[in-house]
Amino acid sequence: EVQLQASGGGLVQTGGSLRLSCAASGFTFNYFSVVWFRQAPGQEREGVSCISTKDNTYYSDSVKGRFTISRDSAKNTVYLQMNNLKPEDTAVYYCAAESDPFLTGGHCTVVESGESYDYDYWGQGTLVTVSS
Repeated sequence: EVQLQASGGGLVQTGGSLRLSCAASGFTFNYFSVVWFRQAPGQEREGVSCISTKDNTYYSDSVKGRFTISRDSAKNTVYLQMNNLKPEDTAVYYCAAESDPFLTGGHCTVVESGESYDYDYWGQGTLVTVSS
């Protein structure tokens, strides 16, 4: 079964850290760009970070310098390390994957542009709550 499993959310105080995981099953992550989105109540979905098949990365201005995306090919998992968390980071975080079979490595520019995109796979979401 093809599946993306997002996990790692929770309740943390301002300034704390969490690491989100996006684990793939049924397909090989190496041929996919992976994007972390978040959506807070009443707000539009925001693409916060991306890692391409060439490990190019993108971060939104709101998380740059605090979040780090990485890929562990052996575990077929992409991580989002979130440090110095702020109350405005409170949201449901989703991971999405887009195939890049020719390893062009260019998908993160789409995320940076804010363009709406129809991803191949979505994870179920994990809630991050940052208390003040």
